[in-house]
Formats: sequence, structure tokens, C-alpha cells
Amino acid sequence: MERKDFIRNAGAMGLIISTGAGWSFKPQDEEQLDRKMVQEFVGASHRDMDKVKEMLEAYPTLLNAAHDWKYGDFETGLGAASHVGYKELAKYFLEKGAQANIFTACLFGEFSLVKTMLDAFPQALHAKGPHGFTLLHHAEKGGDDALEVKEYLVSLGAVDKKIALY
Repeated sequence: MERKDFIRNAGAMGLIISTGAGWSFKPQDEEQLDRKMVQEFVGASHRDMDKVKEMLEAYPTLLNAAHDWKYGDFETGLGAASHVGYKELAKYFLEKGAQANIFTACLFGEFSLVKTMLDAFPQALHAKGPHGFTLLHHAEKGGDDALEVKEYLVSLGAVDKKIALY
């Protein structure tokens, strides 16, 4: 390597190293959410809006917390409400700032969002949501509001409503 190349590369490397210190991880001051509480919240998100609201008021970070049911089966409150077709609660979660996803877009019949995602990432057609429920399952749970999405998914080859996680 020539001297001028070495100096140029060493200078760039020094810049990267010196700015990297600002990217260091800062540990949380607060404890993690209790696993049992997250499980209770996600469980309630299948059926009990009053309980969900009560828990969210007391612990706002539950909004995007996920329970690990094992074998790669992670579920948030929004995921729970979405796969059972509990639109009122799913909408509540989204209004509170929950992380939106393609499964919930299918539930609500958001055709343009679903199409854009599948155009960009075609293999997402076979994505596994909580418990292995598919996009097609979520669109079916959306009823008439999601009929266009359901038909679109079927036109792309979607057949399964649930896929084994392991």
C-alpha cells in the first residue's frame, strides 16, 4: 500500500472509531416488564378491552411488549387482537401508537398497504403471524371490509390460514 493511501485510510478509520464512541449502548434504568404481566396483557388482548386499557394506563410500555409462547411464537397485544378479529381493540392499539404490521393491515382491508408490501417483499405472502396465523387468516377475520385483500392474497396463491411455526 502506498503511503498516501495508508494515511487517507488511517484518517478515515480514526474518524469512524472516534464517532463510534457516541453510539455506545446505554442500559435501561428501569426493570424489564414482568413476564407474567406481559402474558396477562397479551391474553387479555384477545378478548378484554377494559382490562387492556387498565393495564396500559398503569404500564404504558406494555403497548409493544411481546410474549414469547416458545418456538418463535411471539405475540403482542395488537397481534392478539388482530388474529382474533377484534378490530375495535386493534384500532385502539394503533391509535395509542402500537407498531403497525402487514397482518393488521390485512385485518382492516388496507389493500394499498398490503399490495405495496407484497410487491416489495413477495415472500411475505407466506409470513407467519402469532401462532402461525397467516395474512389470509387475518383478511378473513376482517370480513367484508377486507374482502378485496382476501381476494388479492388468494390471487397470489395464498391458501393456508395457519402454518406450523416449527
